[in-house]
Formats: sequence, C-alpha cells, structure tokens
Amino acid sequence: MRLKLSLLAALALAGAAGLVQAQQTPPLAPNGPPPSDAPSAGEPEEPPPGPSAPVPPPSQPAPTAAEKPATSDSRTKPLAAEKPAEPTRRGRSGAAIIQAIDKVTAETLRFEAPIGQPIRYKTLVFTVRACETTAADEDSPDSMAYMTIESQPRSLTGRAPPAPKSVFRGWMFASSPGLNPLQHPVYDAWLIACRAP
Repeated sequence: MRLKLSLLAALALAGAAGLVQAQQTPPLAPNGPPPSDAPSAGEPEEPPPGPSAPVPPPSQPAPTAAEKPATSDSRTKPLAAEKPAEPTRRGRSGAAIIQAIDKVTAETLRFEAPIGQPIRYKTLVFTVRACETTAADEDSPDSMAYMTIESQPRSLTGRAPPAPKSVFRGWMFASSPGLNPLQHPVYDAWLIACRAP
C-alpha cells in the first residue's frame, strides 16, 4: 500500500509538471512483492513501446525569390515580356519576266518588264509596279507582281491614237497563274519570275 501511495504521489507531481504521459500501471500481485518491471519510486518512468511514428525530415529553408522557378499562371505576370521576332521582309526585284501568248496565231513571247517602265506586246501595254519573292520564313517559295495591262491599238497614220483601255490591274502569282489571270479575248499573259535588272 505504501508503494501504491508513493507511486501515485510521484505521478501527481510529474503530471503537474507536464512531464509524464498517461500510462497503464500493471496490477499488483496480491500479498506479494511488486513485479520486477515496475519502476521504483526514485527512477523515472519510460514510455511503453508502441508503434513507431515516422520521423519528419529535417526542415529545409524556404527557397528565396531568386531560387523559385518561374511559372506562368493566369494570376501572375510574366517576368519579362518577350518581344516577338519580326517577320523577314520579302525581296523586291527590279524587273518581272512575263510570258504572253496570242490565242489567234499561237505566237508566244517571253520578255522582261522593268519596274515602272511600260512594255508593249502587240496591242497590250504592260506596266509592272512591283515584283516580290517570298521570304525565307514563308511556307512555299513564290514570285508575285503587281501590274497594270492596258489595251492600246497602234495609231494609224494621220489619226490620233485611241485612248488606252485598262484590261487588268492587280497581283499575278508565278506559282498560280490561274488565280488572278488576264481575261482577254485575244491575248493571255502570266508571270514567270522576278529578276534583278
């Protein structure tokens, strides 16, 4: 009984200090000595073996702003606005190579038309305003020319020349001659390529 009172007093003191966890004490044997595994009054108690709790990893310092990876999120702004690459400019040429055909006589002629200079083929007058080739970053290579074509019959001797009549104005494409063709009852013409003069 004395042992039980001293054990209760020790538990009360330790509990007041907050040092001891709750533990079951083995029952005392009736009229006999205390069991050998019971702690004595002067020894500190050990916790009972139980399931081992996982040991948390050692704490690591939080990454600094310089170490944090940049994430693109709709709520965050990008670190630096990247300027898009400028597209490559198309190459401008000084002359266009044109092929024309007379549908009545089946006569064909390939000629060079310098930019801004009128060139006559029978009753047609070709004036090329621009001739460009596709840039290196475009999908397929091509040549295109902006030109005006006028129908102007030759003047007869002693008479004033008739006024020219526009029959075509727009872009012609070398790879697709049927895309924007010259529509004339007698003549046909299309762009072959652009060339430096």
